[in-house]
Amino acid sequence: MRRATHPVNNVTMEDVARAAGVSRALVSLVMRESPKVSEKRRTRVLAAAKRLGYRPNAMARSLATRRTHTIGVLLNDLRNPFFAEMMDGIFEAADELDYRLLIGTGRREPVGERRAVEAFFEHRTDGLLLVSPRLPLREILSIGHSTPTVLAARALRARHLDSVANDDRAGAALAVRHLAELGHRRIAHIDGGRGAGAAARRSAYVREMKRLGLEPRVVKAEFTEQAGVHAAGELLRDDVLPTAVFAANDLVAAGALDRFEDAGLRIPEDMSIVGYDNTFLAALHHMSLTTIDQPRPELGRLALTTLVERIDGERTTAVHHRVAPSLVVRATTGPPRG
Repeated sequence: MRRATHPVNNVTMEDVARAAGVSRALVSLVMRESPKVSEKRRTRVLAAAKRLGYRPNAMARSLATRRTHTIGVLLNDLRNPFFAEMMDGIFEAADELDYRLLIGTGRREPVGERRAVEAFFEHRTDGLLLVSPRLPLREILSIGHSTPTVLAARALRARHLDSVANDDRAGAALAVRHLAELGHRRIAHIDGGRGAGAAARRSAYVREMKRLGLEPRVVKAEFTEQAGVHAAGELLRDDVLPTAVFAANDLVAAGALDRFEDAGLRIPEDMSIVGYDNTFLAALHHMSLTTIDQPRPELGRLALTTLVERIDGERTTAVHHRVAPSLVVRATTGPPRG
């Protein structure tokens, strides 16, 4: 006759205690990794738990501690490699700090981001990491009043929530100065529309161009490859073509590069291009894009550790980290022809 076994989902601490010949309290100490348990008893309890297929009840534990050890991560756009590379650092820090992640995206739309945030609240996450959200400022500030929150890759100064971002103004100035030092005078900017950091990059471009005595030319776009294609087409219709373009991110730069090459322009002989982010796309051999580097995994790691500091109550005052960008010169920039 076949012996009945416990279904995995129904195994309790009492079952583990009976199988190991110890008290339920001792099993609880083992599951909480208490140092008060001897190694011999710990080994016996863990062996019994493994044999029975026991898994700690996260919901029951959260009711007792009022903590779920879960963090909600809102990403702006899963198609942009910038966010995937930031997630590398977020995952690494979460593993080290023993936090689980719930990941959502609004697909660059505030209405989708609101739904994702509501889902995080329903799952009682301990805190939220908002990465380049499109949500209005007032909503972000309201979220920060409700739960520990870190805003990542979007600059903000607030007393009750933290932020981690790259210095977009400094990065844009680096791009313009690099092109100007190569001898370019007609430098256009394809901007990132309503994307996080786009306004700062645009205003810094305009300011640096005027400081150098040059005329700004801004083409409105979005942080997408297709927007770069359309913006490059608009520049190709100008009476006088620029000799260089500073694109708001690497996706925009990739789209613009593709359109310029389709029009018969040589890169960088006829057109120099600078991107922003230094994603893996920029380093691909066939693109070899000059770009502004913001260290994506490091930003993710810093954002997650900053949030856990707030969750754990290690501080109550807000911190606002600004990471310095740097210029990475590759094959898409050179002196203007003639």
